[in-house]
Amino acid sequence: MRTLKEYPVNELKLIYQTLHASLPSEPELMDSLLLEDLQRFLQERASQDGVDVSTHSQWAGWLNDR
Repeated sequence: MRTLKEYPVNELKLIYQTLHASLPSEPELMDSLLLEDLQRFLQERASQDGVDVSTHSQWAGWLNDR
């Protein structure tokens, strides 16, 4: 089984955004360990790229490749 770091970041971003957008209709995702791990991994990668993930606009921009 692969670890998250073995997948392309853009693919992981797409999966994260898709899951995150589903939260209103699928609130049980809020308790998803996979979603939590994916978010933590992506935030670590964003931080390595110089993004302040505590600033929503920077985090969202990084997720959307802006």
